[in-house]
Amino acid sequence: MNTILKVLLIEDDTIEVMKLNRTISTLDLKHKIIEANNGELALEILKDENSLPDIILLDLNMPKINGIEFLKIVKNDPHLKYLPTIVLTTSNNKRDLLECYKIGIAGYVLKPLKYEDYVEKIEKLLAYWSINELIKA
Repeated sequence: MNTILKVLLIEDDTIEVMKLNRTISTLDLKHKIIEANNGELALEILKDENSLPDIILLDLNMPKINGIEFLKIVKNDPHLKYLPTIVLTTSNNKRDLLECYKIGIAGYVLKPLKYEDYVEKIEKLLAYWSINELIKA
């Protein structure tokens, strides 16, 4: 049985937020999406240890705190460092990819241009995490 996930989406682009919500709806998934349009707001949300998300979807290019800075903060926090964080970005920069894995991400997914490809990637990503044992632990 698949787990219904609580997903923290950290994304400053309103169209990308709408695209993820539309994808969840199109796929008829019941996952709960919590939205933060920057890293500072996401850190505020993560202060409530009683309602932590199951996974974090993180854009890299954001104002205030960029994705890599956010990752460093989360991975240095003893209460948050085990939260699976998946980078969902347009950046195919190898330095970004390697830096994110060095910090401790759980995945790095490039946002495709075609909506159908995006839906397919998101469906696979959420399907994987909804059956992952870490979420149940």
